[in-house]
Amino acid sequence: MRSDATLVEEYLDELPDDRRTAISAIRDVVNENLPDGYEEAMSFGMIGWGIPLADYPDTYNGQPLGVAALASQKNHMALYLMGIYADAGLEEWFRAQYAERGLKLDMGKSCVRFKRLDQVPLDVVGEVIRRVPPATYLAQYEASRAATGKGR
Repeated sequence: MRSDATLVEEYLDELPDDRRTAISAIRDVVNENLPDGYEEAMSFGMIGWGIPLADYPDTYNGQPLGVAALASQKNHMALYLMGIYADAGLEEWFRAQYAERGLKLDMGKSCVRFKRLDQVPLDVVGEVIRRVPPATYLAQYEASRAATGKGR
């Protein structure tokens, strides 16, 4: 069986040069700032980072609990930051960081869409990744599940 690192490299190899450069740069920042307890793997056709099932098997879909993902889509690239979705204060901070830099933020609930690397402040990406350690993310996840009546 191939390792996920091999699969990630294969994913990157299939990208056009400009997208490979952008996705690789963001991937490097995420990996450099990723708190212990998360692992990188291919997930749903994207590069993803999450809590392995061996550490937390009780997820809603039987997949590792993903905190971030990175993908090349048809019309843009996207960085999915599920930790922001679960924390209004962190989302507010994140949005303010874009505004302070004069950057236009194209963001859905957790999806930051961009077409060029210079549209993404890498230091902010690194900081937002650092600000969501697994224990915090698990507490948010479990609180959300309990609020919907789907908790443990």
